[in-house]
Amino acid sequence: MQITSKQKGTLLFSLLFMLIMLFITFDNKAVFWYLYTFTILVCLAIAILNAKFFDELPTWHYLLFGIGYGTISYGIIRLGYEIAPMLSFKIAKPITKFLNDFAPAHIGHYVLLIFIIIIGEELFWRGYVQQLLKSMMKTSLAVVTTALLSAIVLLPSGFTPGMMAAFTVSLLWGFLYEWKRSMPLIIITHTVFILLLFLVLPLQ
Repeated sequence: MQITSKQKGTLLFSLLFMLIMLFITFDNKAVFWYLYTFTILVCLAIAILNAKFFDELPTWHYLLFGIGYGTISYGIIRLGYEIAPMLSFKIAKPITKFLNDFAPAHIGHYVLLIFIIIIGEELFWRGYVQQLLKSMMKTSLAVVTTALLSAIVLLPSGFTPGMMAAFTVSLLWGFLYEWKRSMPLIIITHTVFILLLFLVLPLQ
């Protein structure tokens, strides 16, 4: 399916908007959560207006698989965290600093994460960007490109380990979405991953 100039323009606008807003967002720690939520809401609106989302799994399937794949996603990032020092990568201090500055600190942050941010990120990246890129390139390349873009927009954070983690899980979730064709599965997977990462078994 060929995409129009308007679709290309909307895609470019949404990516530039997110990148610019994240420069502003990461520069304002006091209102980080509100600015980031606003950014995701705009991207969510763009995705809803311009994309269709797959939902081809029964409820119990995506709930069960979501818990499993979310745990696997966390395990991959945890393994990288444990192995990095053995390879002379010093990531503990930057991770601690980033978490001190931007990690969810109270129930309100988790509400924003679970009910707006996670859903918005997945509808935007997997449901909108990845599907549009599939119109311009092979599916596998679209998944990789989407993962790269989702990492690149985190450049304003200056948090290299976070960019690497974003690329890794985005790659996994991108292929998972193409395989299982279920947006609820990806949202549950992302939610379980976040809860394990920040609440249940944090890296610190």
